Amino acid sequence: MSFEDEWRQLKEDAAAKSSGMRLNGLPAMDPGGPRYPASGGTAPAPDYVVQRDDLGAIGHDAFLLFNGMESGGKHAKVESEAAAAALKAENFAMGAALATVNKTWETQVKSLMQACAHISNHLDYTAKSSKQDDEWIETDLKRISVSKLSEYFK
Repeated sequence: MSFEDEWRQLKEDAAAKSSGMRLNGLPAMDPGGPRYPASGGTAPAPDYVVQRDDLGAIGHDAFLLFNGMESGGKHAKVESEAAAAALKAENFAMGAALATVNKTWETQVKSLMQACAHISNHLDYTAKSSKQDDEWIETDLKRISVSKLSEYFK
């Protein structure tokens, strides 16, 4: 089979499959008109749902982790700085090495804290923007009549 023949067959198959398809995979409207809650019918279940409670819980855990790393990271920094200073005072080469490890530790803790803050802030933003998007769509759709929507999808 040539490429052109195969391509034509694939396009025909796709057209046949999509003839009854609706936006977001909704079932085709019945001939008597659309069935929405306003007209006594039932709306299909949404296929994309953001659980704001779930996002909030994950964001809160990231916030708690941020706070725990901040206090734990500072404690480790103070203790290792003291150990490095004591070793340096006794002319141990390990004192300088421990000071270097301490600087690396501090950088890594700050990076992890920034990541936790980013996760927490992003999830807060996602929950808020999702709610705002839902409200905007709902308001916008209320302005459009069902018959006007049917015209768009013919």
